[in-house]
Amino acid sequence: MRLTILGGGGFRVPLVYGALLGDHAEGRVTRVALHDVDAGRLAAIGRVLAEQAAGVPDAPEVTWTTDLDEALRGADFVFSAIRVGGLEGRADDERVALGEGVLGQETVGAGGIAYGLRTVPVAVDIARRAARLAPDAWVINFTNPAGLVTEAMSRHLGDRVIGICDSPVGLGRRIARVLGARPEEAWIDYVGLNHLGWVRGLRIAGRDELPRLLADPALLGSFEEGRLFGTDWLRSLGAVPNEYLHYYYFNRETVDAYRQTERTRGAFLRDQQARFYAGTRDPETSALALWDRTRAEREATYMAENRETAGAGEREADDLSGGYEKVALALMRAIARDERTTLILNVRNRGTLAALDAEAVIEVPCLVDANGAHPVSVDPLPGHATGLVCAVKAVEREVLAAARSGSRETAVKAFALHPLVDSVNVARRLVDGYTAAHPGLAYLG
Repeated sequence: MRLTILGGGGFRVPLVYGALLGDHAEGRVTRVALHDVDAGRLAAIGRVLAEQAAGVPDAPEVTWTTDLDEALRGADFVFSAIRVGGLEGRADDERVALGEGVLGQETVGAGGIAYGLRTVPVAVDIARRAARLAPDAWVINFTNPAGLVTEAMSRHLGDRVIGICDSPVGLGRRIARVLGARPEEAWIDYVGLNHLGWVRGLRIAGRDELPRLLADPALLGSFEEGRLFGTDWLRSLGAVPNEYLHYYYFNRETVDAYRQTERTRGAFLRDQQARFYAGTRDPETSALALWDRTRAEREATYMAENRETAGAGEREADDLSGGYEKVALALMRAIARDERTTLILNVRNRGTLAALDAEAVIEVPCLVDANGAHPVSVDPLPGHATGLVCAVKAVEREVLAAARSGSRETAVKAFALHPLVDSVNVARRLVDGYTAAHPGLAYLG
């Protein structure tokens, strides 16, 4: 089986390859084709993967190319993890937004909209090419903003594109762990959009154990989300939100913390990864060891400003190991081998949430088999969550419309309608700032 990774020179590709190295079952991935627009990054990651594969019997063969069509031809699965504009673009997204006093995070608020406007045209081109060159392939999208990009691609690939994210997995794992359960044995009642969802129940042997957690302040405050949001707020909600909802519930404090930091997250990663890629050019340096050290620092500093604002402390060791690569591997196994499983994925709504239309991409538990991912029936969200989901989905639709039409007016509307942008005039200045910072947004007339 052949897996094509778009964004193959990206820093987290070794996580995916590491997961593949542990899979020795029949029907496994035996060939990996990396694609990237930067040949130097491909060579660097190629060195890391070669060290990972050393001594591993039947390790998947790795090739790489800068030719997108070549990469797509013959693929059984396509894993998309591109970053349009690179980390320099992410740093610019944060800078422009913070200059207007609003959030610049890459998937939430103004920064997420800017990233989406840059990324959607590229993702749509990939979807069209995949439909033509690899019509039987399944596309797994990890490109952010994951829900928005998956919806853009689904208009050309239908249900053959599935979005993944590691946030719901990590959240469910933490809740199960604190309840003394094995995560793989728990059913996680999680509903929402990508980076905008809530755990409303966690069933173990058919019994919902979340009420027990919410009723015990000490237990509730013993894991990351309890410390991040505060036990009183979680008990008020009657649910545990995805960590990214901290940007909504504590927006003023988070923006203040970001404005006071020496470097934004994007600028930190830009500088950190520049050192990593430069370091791999030294033939005497172990590329894998360098990657391991860099990744440990990256994971330890994840959402540091939010944790500092909330007094949540350092991340726990069990949360430093990532997880999206395990979701991707489980998804591929389920489809390729008909190994039926349940995963939280980004898929078309198909009536699952009554407040949204059938084509809206949502993030919910899905039953996965050889025919793809099928969202399970869920209870309606409470009013406060429904309002936020509908507002953000409306923004996503304006982003898609702006990317399709090139309309500056529609782009302004997308920014102005977002709950974390507080003025139409700010929205106008954001569009001006982003089009100046990103030549790729010149299409917004």
